[in-house]
Amino acid sequence: MAMGLRFPVVALGAALGVALIVAAWAPALADQPQSKQWAHPPRDLPKPGRGSSSPDLNTLFEALRIAPDDDSAKAIEERIWAVWAISGSDTTNLLMSRVKIASDDKDYDLAIKLLSAVIAINPNYVEAWNERATIYYEKDDIGHALSDLGEVLVREPRHFGALSGLGLILQEIGDDKHALEAYRKALTIDPHLEHIPDVVKTLTEKVEGRDI
Repeated sequence: MAMGLRFPVVALGAALGVALIVAAWAPALADQPQSKQWAHPPRDLPKPGRGSSSPDLNTLFEALRIAPDDDSAKAIEERIWAVWAISGSDTTNLLMSRVKIASDDKDYDLAIKLLSAVIAINPNYVEAWNERATIYYEKDDIGHALSDLGEVLVREPRHFGALSGLGLILQEIGDDKHALEAYRKALTIDPHLEHIPDVVKTLTEKVEGRDI
């Protein structure tokens, strides 16, 4: 989520952990109020193309980890989002442009249908899973949102957007311990994530107590 701020027994990013959380929490989530905050890529990213000359993600993540200030980190975050946006498929790009229109119009059912088509033809395209998780969350369908976040993290364990979104959901459903784990994992990847350090400080005091 580098823009704004979008399980029990969990190895973050592992498919087994995701399955356990969805099974444990999904039946009880229908009545949970949702704050509607979610991590999205910046809206002004360049239009994704098909080229293969994108920067190396490992290099970008290392630069992000040691970025000296918030402005430098934000610039690197945007480059990472831009790499993630590359699908390598004209069909996927077309469908994703239609997803954006549907999402902007709050036609979430259509957006999910389009994203499901993208995932069917390009199941390793991480941003389709991430965007569908976001939209499921907007629809208060937390079980499916968690499931799709799991698919993101299986494919890209360094996805700081999905990790911060996972932390947000876990915090909302009252699982502060695992929310804190997710947030801390996000910060090891991107120490300059907006708002997250303050949330981690608050949750640390709540979960682990104040230092004496």
